[in-house]
Amino acid sequence: MILITGGAGFIGSHITDILIKNNYNCLVLDNLSTGKKENINDKALFYNIDIKDYNKLESIFSENNIEIVIHLAAQVSVPNSIRNPINDADENIIGSLNIIELSKKYNIKNIIASSSAAVYGLPKKLPIDEIHSTNPISYYGLSKLTMEKYMILSNINYVICRFSNVYGPRQTPHGEAGVISIFMDNALKNKDLNIFGNGNQTRDFIYVEDIAFIFLKIIENNIQNEVLNISTNFSITINELAQTIIKIQNKNNININYFDRRDGDIDHSILDNTKLLNIIREIEFTNINDG
Repeated sequence: MILITGGAGFIGSHITDILIKNNYNCLVLDNLSTGKKENINDKALFYNIDIKDYNKLESIFSENNIEIVIHLAAQVSVPNSIRNPINDADENIIGSLNIIELSKKYNIKNIIASSSAAVYGLPKKLPIDEIHSTNPISYYGLSKLTMEKYMILSNINYVICRFSNVYGPRQTPHGEAGVISIFMDNALKNKDLNIFGNGNQTRDFIYVEDIAFIFLKIIENNIQNEVLNISTNFSITINELAQTIIKIQNKNNININYFDRRDGDIDHSILDNTKLLNIIREIEFTNINDG
């Protein structure tokens, strides 16, 4: 049995789908604060609980024969982490500690956990590889890095996945969402596209189904005790992204507006995926135009 925390969410539901398609039994935990029940695969067991509730969480571990944990449940917004660092720490550190401690207690074989490029902070070189220094400039990056440290020190088997910018189906355009989903939604509704900063900042975008395939391969190949950048090693500017979406949707009447850059944002981010590709050779990344 594979336990997926945050399995009703954008990324977690795609990972659940590919695992079930490949005949794995899946158990989804989600408090539905951002995830959606309709995202959950019909063949998955579902528990509506919060990972910060240790007692309820332990009952799930004790009642099910869980072998692998995929830990995705998190507070994932940089701006939200700056506005409310206590909530960010509760979700990303305390919630993760509950998962780690119960995984130790119930002899879980492997935890595969989502982290973020935000742990690196301001890049000293590009692309950023896994041995780059970690010096987060946001509470979100700090809470993710703290989660990583707890996991590595816990003496359990782990794979830490540092995601670049993930996009694709089921990503909500509301709240603190990914820029692609926001731009797509605005363009569909003939609304202007708003850019924070001058638009020359670069990001490394990876399609969500490529992430799901990578997680499947991590499990199939029994990869353990690795820190991996999960990325395409390719970046585009936010200006290029906006123009691409306008072109794809044939919305030449839409304006692009510029606003002050946001706290915690970095100018350039591209993650070196050489280590990932050396471990999983079958990956073929989805072109951003197709995605």
